[in-house]
Amino acid sequence: MASYTEDYLTPEALELIERARSMAPRLAERARAAEDAGLVPAETIAEMQEAGFFKVLQPKRWGGYEMDPRVFYSVQMALAEGCMATAWIYGVVGVHNWQLPLFPEQAQKDVWGEDPMTLTASTYMPVGKAEPVDGGYRFSGRWGWSSGVEHCEWILLGGLLPKKNGSGEIEHCTFLLPKADFEIVKNFDVLGLRATGSHDIVVKDAFVPEYRTQRTNDHSDAGCPGRATNPGWLYRIPFTQVFQRAVSTACIGATEGAVASFRQRAASFVGKHGTKSAEDVNAQLAVSEAMMTTDQLKLVLFRNYQRVVDCAKNQERMPVEERLMQRAQSAQVPKLCAEAVNEIMRACAAGGVYKSNSIERIFRDLHVARGHIANNTDAYARSHGAVMLGLPNADAFV
Repeated sequence: MASYTEDYLTPEALELIERARSMAPRLAERARAAEDAGLVPAETIAEMQEAGFFKVLQPKRWGGYEMDPRVFYSVQMALAEGCMATAWIYGVVGVHNWQLPLFPEQAQKDVWGEDPMTLTASTYMPVGKAEPVDGGYRFSGRWGWSSGVEHCEWILLGGLLPKKNGSGEIEHCTFLLPKADFEIVKNFDVLGLRATGSHDIVVKDAFVPEYRTQRTNDHSDAGCPGRATNPGWLYRIPFTQVFQRAVSTACIGATEGAVASFRQRAASFVGKHGTKSAEDVNAQLAVSEAMMTTDQLKLVLFRNYQRVVDCAKNQERMPVEERLMQRAQSAQVPKLCAEAVNEIMRACAAGGVYKSNSIERIFRDLHVARGHIANNTDAYARSHGAVMLGLPNADAFV
């Protein structure tokens, strides 16, 4: 099933999704080498650029398509069927083409003025130290997990600043810096998602102009000055509702890729003891349950996003209980996908643990995806449950 409602699936959107689907087999062929290199190849990024994938959330005035985010997530799932690391990079790099339009116009010109296809990386953990100076800030820090940064010319980094209302409270802020102002520390030697190249970032006493900052969770027009030149409803969606799905949705496509690989393997595989995988009741159950899981997760994704889109178009603020529920549902995606692929891996038996089995890589990728803070299933479920039981909302991003 494609979606809860399909009015956003224009001919142009369907063509983009089909391009991603047709690219997936090539991504699968490159996935092992990309993992070994710790880097999605530049060839893949160039093909994604040529296909227009990074334009999905970019404003039309900058050459983008300014499409419904459900197109973005559909493209991401299709790419993940071939290589989850590539789809992960697409999610976390491509989503910045939605956030940059919230910055003041000069920041947009800095990044896209000469080349609107310029890509931006990020790591939002709020560890940056910002000292106010004339015209902006002196900025320093070390951040982890900047996926795809080697393919990007700019970066969005997290820090904390006092709120502008004089309350003395602090809030999350996103700082925009060019490549010349940060160092990539190549240290990403991890269990899964290795090809994302999610290295550490170091900044030492860089000057960041005030216009290259944005109060991440201030969804007012004052907090999103870029709306003056990008007035479309797309840029009225709150940050978290866009970003949280960018780091969970690849898991759905990767799980579907694991199912496809296992079905192909099981059709002819006979174990050393003469047992056919297709006749194994555990294998039959694992495949069916994984398919039910991804079907249900897609239904919730598209249903929830219909509400997000409706609220943005009507300039309506979604109730906090609903926002928390959606955050918890997004965070639960990697957990459920990992559990489903766990059973598929078990059904692969002893031969499945070799790296020649693509399911083995998907298994590891999913478990690393669970470690992202936005995918902390239990924490966000508890946040929702606490509010439903009458306690105040403790999630600053919701």
